[in-house]
Amino acid sequence: MAGQEADAEPEVSDRTVAVEDVVADAAIESRLRAILEATERYPNVDVSVREGVVILDGSVHRAQRREWIEETALRTDGVVAVINEIAVQPKLWSLEPSLRELRAIAGELIQTLPITLAGALLLIVVWLLARMIATPLSRVLSSRSESEILRLVVEKVILVGFGLTGFYLFLRISGLTQVAAAVIGGTGVAGLIVGFAFRDIAENFLAGLLLAVQRPFRIDDTIEVEGHVGVVQKMTMRGTLLMDFDGNHIQIANSTVYKSTLKNYSANPKLRVSFAVGIGYDASIVEAQGIIMDVLEAHSAVTSDPPPVVLVEALGAATVNLRVYVWIDGERLSVLKSRSSLMRLSIRALQRAGISMPDESREIVFPEGVPVRTLSEGAEPRPPQPEAPPSAPDADSETSEGEGDLLSEVADLQRQARSARDPDEATDLMVEDEPEASSAGD
Repeated sequence: MAGQEADAEPEVSDRTVAVEDVVADAAIESRLRAILEATERYPNVDVSVREGVVILDGSVHRAQRREWIEETALRTDGVVAVINEIAVQPKLWSLEPSLRELRAIAGELIQTLPITLAGALLLIVVWLLARMIATPLSRVLSSRSESEILRLVVEKVILVGFGLTGFYLFLRISGLTQVAAAVIGGTGVAGLIVGFAFRDIAENFLAGLLLAVQRPFRIDDTIEVEGHVGVVQKMTMRGTLLMDFDGNHIQIANSTVYKSTLKNYSANPKLRVSFAVGIGYDASIVEAQGIIMDVLEAHSAVTSDPPPVVLVEALGAATVNLRVYVWIDGERLSVLKSRSSLMRLSIRALQRAGISMPDESREIVFPEGVPVRTLSEGAEPRPPQPEAPPSAPDADSETSEGEGDLLSEVADLQRQARSARDPDEATDLMVEDEPEASSAGD
């Protein structure tokens, strides 16, 4: 490139070359040097003039400056031609471009500060207006619909819609619409990341809206999703919050709830409870079934429609296994407590009637009988065995001390949920909790 520039023809001025009244070379050179010194940007540029031909040598940091010196020399009176041998050498590790951009941005911010404040004020007004509209509208909707989830989702939709509208107006007023579009869609990587992030958010939001409209469950319903069983606490734009029967909060994405198999234990007020009872082969099956049916029909937790049944389920190694099926009021009663009460009373009734219930792990069979040996004279007789203690007074009652009452645990879970911390509560995870004050004795 240097050889090509040296062999190139010099730039010739478009003015007619004068023969008389020729400007002295020293005057031209002095004039050009004064111009370059006045700009304070060309310390490494040398100027020489011979017979009206200007020879420029040295280096600059930008091609635009090289062209400017050449154009200035051509416009100077008395210049016949220009030989430009200035080399362009960019600065290494220069902060000048960054500082210049920062100064430009600061100037633009100062100029747009009034309209930015006006846009922020409009954004606040739109948000307050959204709160004023969303609250009465959600109340009207709750009075016309029994779905608490639908009311919450509609309220969120109104707030988000007004929020996006206010943010758009803020950008338009502040003159940042093009800037926001450039930041969001200017680079492929950023657009790809934002697209994936908002895809999940939009999917959960739409799934929550569909769940609110279709209403497969309500607040306080007991449901099972993906193996998680719990009571529905609330549903947000992101997920559905459950509290399981161990007191743990479980948050499941709305898209998972919508696409997965959902079991609602509270949709039907009646739930079926079953348990197995094993009786010996020497016992009467019909008699055992009648004894258990008497217990079931007398129990207050068992409904008469559908009626309870006692069926022969299987023939075990040492027992005939009976399966008991009953229906209870699932909204009011606990499945676990009701099953415990029914099993306890059924076993107690079978024992009282003399129905054997052998243990398979300790059953011993003597196919040829058991030899009997009589005691010789003078041997001490076997001491009498103590009689079994009488049963406790509450052995035949429907509830025991261990079971407590038969009411459902959902009410207890709701009390715990009200006293527990909300998982969506905004807290700063980077700030540790303050230690509790030590006691006076420490």
